[in-house]
Amino acid sequence: MPNFCAALNCTRNSTHSVLAFFRFPRDPERCKKWVENCCRSDLKDKTPDHLNKYHRLCARHFEPNLITKTSPFRTVLKDSAIPTIFDDLSRKRPNQETKNNDAPEAKKDKLDEAGDTTKGTSEAQSQEVTESSNGDGADSGPQAVDEETLNKEHLKSLFDVVVMMGVQNIPLNGHSDKDPKSKSFTSSNLQALLEYRINAGDESLRKKFEMSAVNSEYCSSAQLEKMLDVIEKCARDELLAEVKEGRFFCLVIGSQVEVAGESHLPVFVRFVDKSNSLREEFVGFLLLEGDVEGITKRLIDEVTEKYGLDMLHCRGQGYFCSGVSTLKVKAVLARITELYPLATLTPCSNCSLNICLANSMTLTGVYLVMSTLKKLEAFFSKSPLLLNQLENAISIYYQGNDEKISILKEACYSKWTEEHDAFEIAVDLLESLLLCMDSVHDNEDHKWNDEIAHNAFVISEALADFEFVMTLVVLKNTLSFSRAFGKNLQGQTNEVFSAATSLTAVLHSLNEVFENLEVYHEFWFEEAVNLAAALEIPVKIPRLFFRKRPATGDEIQPETYYKENVTIPVVTHVIKELTDLFSENHLRALKSLSIVPAIMGQLKFNTSEETSAEMYKNDLPNPDTFPAELHCWKIKWKHGTKDVVLPPNIYETLQLSDAKFFPNVCALLKILHSLPVFALIDDKCSSANLRLKKYVEDTPAHHRNKSMALLHINCGIKHDLDTMVETYLKMYPDSEPTEKCD
Repeated sequence: MPNFCAALNCTRNSTHSVLAFFRFPRDPERCKKWVENCCRSDLKDKTPDHLNKYHRLCARHFEPNLITKTSPFRTVLKDSAIPTIFDDLSRKRPNQETKNNDAPEAKKDKLDEAGDTTKGTSEAQSQEVTESSNGDGADSGPQAVDEETLNKEHLKSLFDVVVMMGVQNIPLNGHSDKDPKSKSFTSSNLQALLEYRINAGDESLRKKFEMSAVNSEYCSSAQLEKMLDVIEKCARDELLAEVKEGRFFCLVIGSQVEVAGESHLPVFVRFVDKSNSLREEFVGFLLLEGDVEGITKRLIDEVTEKYGLDMLHCRGQGYFCSGVSTLKVKAVLARITELYPLATLTPCSNCSLNICLANSMTLTGVYLVMSTLKKLEAFFSKSPLLLNQLENAISIYYQGNDEKISILKEACYSKWTEEHDAFEIAVDLLESLLLCMDSVHDNEDHKWNDEIAHNAFVISEALADFEFVMTLVVLKNTLSFSRAFGKNLQGQTNEVFSAATSLTAVLHSLNEVFENLEVYHEFWFEEAVNLAAALEIPVKIPRLFFRKRPATGDEIQPETYYKENVTIPVVTHVIKELTDLFSENHLRALKSLSIVPAIMGQLKFNTSEETSAEMYKNDLPNPDTFPAELHCWKIKWKHGTKDVVLPPNIYETLQLSDAKFFPNVCALLKILHSLPVFALIDDKCSSANLRLKKYVEDTPAHHRNKSMALLHINCGIKHDLDTMVETYLKMYPDSEPTEKCD
C-alpha cells in the first residue's frame, strides 16, 4: 500500500517517488509541531498514536542534516527532527494566531521567503530545545530512568527475536556463509528479522538503532555472542532447576556431532522430577578435543560450573556412541568412575545392548556392518515404494515359506536395525536385500531417481563383500548369548531384576565359546561360506590387509585370517565389555530393585535389601532408621494388601499416596530410577535424543550453533525475557546497549 505525504498541497507518494516517508512521532509535543508546521488543521484533534499509524511526511520537508541513510534500503530521521521546509509562506507558526484556517488561500508568498522564514523557525525551536536541556538538574533523574528503561526494552526485543529463531531452528548466519571454521557470527538472518520487527512498529529497537552510529548493525556479533551465553545459561537453569532440588542425577553421553567445525559430544542429564517421572534432558555439547584427562576435566568443569551440579551427587553414567569416538568416551567415563565411585557405568536404554556392544568395537569389519545397517535404514525411509520392492524380493526368495515371509515383512516395517536381534534378521534378509538393491540399481523401468539408484549400488557393494558376510555371521552367533539378557534389561522392572541374576550364565557361555574358539569358528566360517556361495560372493581376504601386511612368502588362508581378525577380537571384546558395564556396584543397584513391591511378592518377601543398598546409605535422609523402615515396608505389602495388585515398577510405587511415610525407601527408589539402564516410558520425557537426531539431520554443520541447538531441542521450556535481560546486565555491566561493529 503506497504512503502519501500529509503536508498540505504536497502530492508526493511512495509509488511515484524514491523519497523516504517518515511516520509522525508518538511524542505529543513533537507530534504537535509536525501538525502545526505542515498546516493540516484537520489533524489537530487526532492523537499521536493515530497520526503515527496512518500519516507520513516525505523527506522534502526536512533539513538534509536531519536525515541519515543507514543502508541502500533504509533511511532514518534523527530523534528530534522537526519538518520545516514547506511550499507555504502563510502557514501557521507555533506562536502565531490566524483567524482563517483555510491554508490553500493563505499560501501566496515566494518559495525563497518561505525558506528564510522556516529557517528562522527551526533555529528558534532548536534554541528552545537547547534551553530546555540545559535547565535545572531536576529533569535529569526521569531522563536517566527513561534511558535505562529504553535499554532494557531494547535488549528484551533482541532476546525475543533470538529465542524465537532458536526454537524454530532458523540459522543466525546467512545461507551464503558456508565457512565452518568461522568463529564470528554472520547474522544476516537475525538482522533481517530485526529490521522486519522495526518496520512493524517496535519503537525500542527503532530508537536505539537511530541513536547508534551509521555503520552499526541492529545487533553486533560481539553482542550476539554475549546474548547467546545468557540465553544458554537461562535455558539450562530452567531445565535443571528440579535436578538441583532433588540433588541426584546421571550423565549420558551421545554420539559425536560436528558443530562450528569442531567435534562435540551431546550431554544429557537424567533425573526424577517432582512428579516422580524419569526424565532425560539435553543440556549442551562437550568439546571432544585433547587427551582423556583433558576431556575428563572439561566434562567435570562443565557439570559443576556451567550446569551448577555437584559431581558427588552423580549416581550413574551411560553412553550410546559409535565409531572412533567410543574409545575416548569409554576411557573418560571410566576415569570419572575412578574419581566418583558411585557414578556407576551402566548400559544406556537409548540403545539395545547388542547394538551398543557392536558399536563399541573398532574392528574394520564391524564398522562395515554397522555403517551398512544405518545406510539400509536411511535408504528404506526415503519411500514406501522401496519397502514394496523389498517385500517382493522376500516373496521371491522365500517362495513357499509363508510363515518366514510374514515374519520378515513385519520386521521390515519396524526399526529392525536397532533391535536386539538385528544381526539375526540381517542374515535372514541378506539374499532379499541384495536382490532388492540390484533391482533398484539396474533401474530398468526408470522408476528410481539417480540418487536412489546410486545409494542402492553402494549398499549392494557392501552386502556383496565377504568381509561383511563373515563379520555379520560372527556378530549374530556371538551376540546370541546376550540377546535375551539385553532384552530383559529394556523390559519391565521384574525383568531387569532377573537380568542381574542371569549375567553369570551369559558370561559363562561366552567364556566357554572363547575356550573352544577353534570349534566355534569352524562352524561360523562354514556358515558364512555357504551364505556367500548362495549369493555368488567370492571368499577372499580384504584387499586392505595385503596393503598393510609386509611382503612375506607365507600365504594366509581366509579361515585363519578371519579367526584372528574377526572371531577372536569380537568374542574377547563382548566378554570384556559386559564385565565393565556390569560392575559390582551396578549389580548391587539392580539387586536393590527387590524393594519394588511386585518383586518382593515374586520373591515371597524373602529379600535382603540392606546389603545391596549399603552403597547408597549416605544418600538416604535418615540412614539410621532405614532397617526399621524397610521392615515396615515389607510388612505393609505382605500383610496389609489382600486382593491388591502390587505396584510392578518404581514409577507406580512412587505414585502411592502413603509412599511419603517411607522417606528412605522413596529416596532409594528415585536414585535407582535415574540410572541410564532403565527405559524412559513417557515419550515426552524421552524426546530429547530424538529431537537432537532430527536437529543434526536437518541442520547443515556450518549452520549449527550450541546455544541455538539447546533452545531448539528443549523447545518446550519457558523463556523469561525479563530474567534474560537482568542476567545480561549482571554478566556484562560494562557493555553498551548497542555495540558497534567493526
